Amino acid sequence: MRAGIGVRFGTGRSGSAGVVILRQFLLKLHGRCNLSCSYCYVYEAADQSWRAKPRRMESSTVRRTAERIAEYQRGGDAFSVILHGGEPLLVGSRHLDETLRVLRGALGDRASLWLQTNGILLRDPEILRVLRDHGVRVGVSVDGSARDHDRNRRFGDGRGSHRSVVEGIAALRAEPNKPLYAGVLCTVDLASEPVETYEALLDLEPPRMDLLLPHGNWSAPPPGLPGGTPPAAPPVPGGTPTPYADWLCAVFDRWYRAPRRETGIRLFEELIMLILGGRAASELVGTGAADLVVVETDGTLELADSLKIAYDGAAATGLDVVRNSFDEVTRHPAFVPPPRAKVCGDCALERICGGGLHAHRYRAGAAEPFVQPTVYCQDMAVLIAHIRDALGRDVAALRERKMQGAGAR
Repeated sequence: MRAGIGVRFGTGRSGSAGVVILRQFLLKLHGRCNLSCSYCYVYEAADQSWRAKPRRMESSTVRRTAERIAEYQRGGDAFSVILHGGEPLLVGSRHLDETLRVLRGALGDRASLWLQTNGILLRDPEILRVLRDHGVRVGVSVDGSARDHDRNRRFGDGRGSHRSVVEGIAALRAEPNKPLYAGVLCTVDLASEPVETYEALLDLEPPRMDLLLPHGNWSAPPPGLPGGTPPAAPPVPGGTPTPYADWLCAVFDRWYRAPRRETGIRLFEELIMLILGGRAASELVGTGAADLVVVETDGTLELADSLKIAYDGAAATGLDVVRNSFDEVTRHPAFVPPPRAKVCGDCALERICGGGLHAHRYRAGAAEPFVQPTVYCQDMAVLIAHIRDALGRDVAALRERKMQGAGAR
């Protein structure tokens, strides 16, 4: 499973003493999955701690988690609770309904409830009724066309899952469920054609879309990148191949130049916001502090799952909802992000890129394993420059038209 549509990782604010303010509570409702995806960062990663954890989060753990969140959020702002996995819908409609009743009863309307799913079990009308009753927004993981999706997202017996997922999305898009549909999430695959992938996802009419870079780092690089030694100087466009930037730039041009808004794409929208001087709400870009905590099926508290690609125990904190409050979590050293690499501080794009996702900076054996730029450093530089140039041309054209209009008067 991957991060959810509309869910904003890595963008928290710090309190008066530099303490992180948690805004997102990700609950691992079920610790297993009904798919066997080739790139899964839970089951295929260095950290195999899932094997020793319960299959599902029991009601007593849900209640204790809800109490802890309510205690922490007293008088606070709105926040999100995300049901995740594995595949969270494997708990079934009855346990799902009980979980949501507990959460809503303890947290009230200040909590927005989200669920990230592979979509297969959305074909169950009873599950959709439960999600509808509790107003849960749903994001679905799907990787474009049937050919591309089924290359990586398969059942355990090797069958492709695309048809089942699309049927689940169709049920979610239908009335009266449609208001729950938050969008789709796709992992970039260099083997797929970018514009074809985007248009296949558009056929599903998603309100929003996430395009995620596959998880990798300098010691275990993503497909198509060499890994190895991080750069010693800020990236120079054209310096090395940038397959992920090339893929994303093709989608950006198709999306940005469309005659009407077809959907939102979170990565592009947030890069645009940062280029224009604003703040971002994505785990991949910007320099905000982490504002997310993961509650595992056994009640242990962890950092974001993406860290599991680094080494066994990379996401662990030693805390749990029975013994520890979320106030303690915010003061835990694990929630203090490591400093960015010197090369990032020397880079003109640092405020926009932010050094990249924490997990993508890892290098085994380094004196400070996470104090490197992202393994996508060169790709991010090219993508940011491409978007900045497109905005610059359009702003210049608008300014010219405005000046011509003023002159005509």
